Amino acid sequence: MTYVVDTHALVWFLERNPRLSAAARDALNDATAKVVIPTIVIAEITFLYARHRTAIDLPSVQSHIASATNCIVYPLDEVVVEFLPTTLNIHDAMIVATALVFRDVLGESIEVVTKDADITASGLVKVIW
Repeated sequence: MTYVVDTHALVWFLERNPRLSAAARDALNDATAKVVIPTIVIAEITFLYARHRTAIDLPSVQSHIASATNCIVYPLDEVVVEFLPTTLNIHDAMIVATALVFRDVLGESIEVVTKDADITASGLVKVIW
């Protein structure tokens, strides 16, 4: 399984925040799964930290990625842009488009780890929360 992680889910996971659901925590702790972090998620965390909305900073995220053998950062590239759903805000669209690339181009089973109501309601991808 490949999990594409949304910003709040990654932040709550790294903070050990109880708002993260048990299913999301299990998915992100699954050493046999691939965890994909879209570049926009790292950018959003950088902004959240700068605005004092999280204690998780860029070095913390980078440290987690470096120590987790199943984590990859996926860039915003031309293929992701081709899959951008225009029905979502740009940040959510980048996360969903990354998931669609893994599903439709790379042929992987994917779920997006998110509590986001708009992503869930879109029906474009499977969501775990």
